[in-house]
Amino acid sequence: MTPAAPDSPRHPGPMGRLRGYLLAGLLALGPTALTLWVLFIVVNKADALLGRYLKFEALGGQRIPGLGLAATFVLLVIVGWMVTALGRRIGGRSLLTMWEHLLTRIPGVGILYGSTKSLGEAFFASRHAAFKQVVLVPWPHPGIYRVGFVAGRATEQVRRALGGEVEVVFIPHTPNPASGFVHYVPKAQIVYLDWDIEDGLKVVISGGLVQPGQGGIAVPTAAGPAGEHAAIETDS
Repeated sequence: MTPAAPDSPRHPGPMGRLRGYLLAGLLALGPTALTLWVLFIVVNKADALLGRYLKFEALGGQRIPGLGLAATFVLLVIVGWMVTALGRRIGGRSLLTMWEHLLTRIPGVGILYGSTKSLGEAFFASRHAAFKQVVLVPWPHPGIYRVGFVAGRATEQVRRALGGEVEVVFIPHTPNPASGFVHYVPKAQIVYLDWDIEDGLKVVISGGLVQPGQGGIAVPTAAGPAGEHAAIETDS
């Protein structure tokens, strides 16, 4: 009996190739299209913020695209110049300090303004003044970790209450890192990473698809033996 010939490698049919091309096109253009779509919405909202008030009868009373965005840019520059260059003191207090004091005295508004200002300073300040390090925090049970950012060292009262060295860790949500939770975590339970703050934010915003050292979207691979690696969890 003649031995059976070994099976030749199977090539995908026309539908299989079409499906592969479609997935490759989505991976290539999907992130770009989504980014442009979000950017278009943000720019359009910013343009309409002041553009709705900048209408001229000579032009038929229609809103001029881009005029509101330019006016918003000029307004921000003027306000920034006033805060930095014209921050003259009145009675020993700067104009910005007086304005912040006024806002913080309004019930409800003060809490929103204070928290928004603090979080904005954390994300947009220099690296030395913002979050200190990217870490992994065990949650909701041992073996599963969430990406967090060390915001500082806990106060003496908190350290005495918890009986040890404690870090203040901000745990952001995915894909919106501007919201999240503040955790007081013992240092012994924290895994410290050598990632840059920007790399940690990319992991959170992408839902874990982008990992440090990778130029694009992470490609799923076969999982190793059970228990070989701890899982890293992000919201989705």
